Amino acid sequence: MSVLNQATPSTVLSDAAGTLRPSACPGLLRIVAARDGGICRIKLPGGELSAAQARAIAEASARHAAGVIELTNRANVQVRGVKRGEEAALIAALIDAGLGPMPANGVVGRADTTAAVNAVNAVAAGAANAEAESATDTRAANAVNEWASKAPDAAAQQVGTAHALSAAAAATADDVRNVMISPAAGRDPFALFDTRPLCAELLMMLQSEARFAALSPKFALLLDGGERLARVDHPHDVWLAASQEADGVRFVFGLAGCPPVSAYAGALMQSQSTAPGKPGVNSTGALAAILPSQVPALVRALLLTFLDLAPADATRMRHLLTAQSVDAVLHHAEQYLDFPLTRNAKLADWHRVTPADANLRLGAHAQRVPGSWHVGGQPPLGRLDADTLTGLATLSQQHGNATLHLTPWQSVLLPDIATHAVPTVLSGLNALGLACDPAHAITHLIACAGSSGCVKGLADTKSDALRLAARLPAGVDVHLSGCSRSCAAAHCAPFTLLAAAPSLYDLYRRDGRPGFGQCVARQLTIGEAADLLERLARSDTDA
Repeated sequence: MSVLNQATPSTVLSDAAGTLRPSACPGLLRIVAARDGGICRIKLPGGELSAAQARAIAEASARHAAGVIELTNRANVQVRGVKRGEEAALIAALIDAGLGPMPANGVVGRADTTAAVNAVNAVAAGAANAEAESATDTRAANAVNEWASKAPDAAAQQVGTAHALSAAAAATADDVRNVMISPAAGRDPFALFDTRPLCAELLMMLQSEARFAALSPKFALLLDGGERLARVDHPHDVWLAASQEADGVRFVFGLAGCPPVSAYAGALMQSQSTAPGKPGVNSTGALAAILPSQVPALVRALLLTFLDLAPADATRMRHLLTAQSVDAVLHHAEQYLDFPLTRNAKLADWHRVTPADANLRLGAHAQRVPGSWHVGGQPPLGRLDADTLTGLATLSQQHGNATLHLTPWQSVLLPDIATHAVPTVLSGLNALGLACDPAHAITHLIACAGSSGCVKGLADTKSDALRLAARLPAGVDVHLSGCSRSCAAAHCAPFTLLAAAPSLYDLYRRDGRPGFGQCVARQLTIGEAADLLERLARSDTDA
């Protein structure tokens, strides 16, 4: 994929920021080219989207893109099919809706965005080759600075160097907004701790500290409050999980993995194995326990430690752990803390005890406050059109609190629904084409963009997944991947269909080994895959 537009700062960073780690990940200010047009990824704080913002995304996607909106496996949104030449207008509309990052000096504005985007476009337009057009983050930053210094007086008066720098700072702040919490945080009756305020504090810290600009856009944090509706099988660079201790709630933490779960706690979850190329699960296990009030300081210390110790080409915590011991990392992190960070051997067997149930994302479920519910549905394969997103916004305004909560299962929750309104909301979701019952086969399928949207895709996974849904055995979870990168799944599903050619797939079954697991058959059509999945599911039941 090539980068159409990107704006990332250099001069706004302190000298300690070091080398920026280049990335081709889409972002709000980094629209990345795909086969079906540009991709603009919008990171949502805590997965929350106001009804007004949902309408803005719907309108902007219809006007400046193909009207295709995807829900991601990190509870974010991305607009697909962005038209060439419409990038700046799309970004400006999203910024105006309050969907951009918040640098230390405030939310970036329309003029700031236009300055940065125009700067990079100007460099790309004058580039002599394709390499120059797909500039790295550092070159994009230099483009902003060069544009600001050489702009004609009239343009400089209109936009100004300060705007360009502010936009550049915003681009970097956008990249680091990677904190995952439960979509039911603060409302889940089983939660040990309301993680929403901590999430907001972490997001502000990530965006306001200049050194964090050097983190990869993939570097991510998990803040688990102990909810039942929780995705704790996605590996994270730093994870923290609430734990009920004798003297109150503490947060245990680990690196490059997931919170360990007991057999009971994981019984209702999807697989905790990871997909190829993803971080290993439970690389460290639980290392220590801290007070909730100490969480921001700990996270800051760990991120600074990563930046201090990791080589320039390292993007994830797992890379650091191949060169440094866990004890060395913790010892270095203590330099930034005013409390001890001694590894606690008693936590070696710590496990999350609350069962995590992915099915709670679908249908109606009671919240902590009596008489209130969250109601959820899943669009087919995580895709919406502009009209559907507008319809969801209307439902949330009429019957909820005018917000949508996206989930890392590519579904959506409407929180704070009164008991009497639950049937109406369920009917509304069904009318919009969302599945609200885990018995629906489409809720057990995930698929990447496939050959219709990605040059690396070997098969049209979206269309093939819809065909498979008609014959999928009950309760069987399947991931269709157009190539081995496994973009649609951060975990490894029980079964994976890996594209080998158009309409042909190799079937893998998770068995504990790395990657997708054991290859049980090759070159299957969708019909043949359905037949084999039926036999495998039946043999598992018989066993």
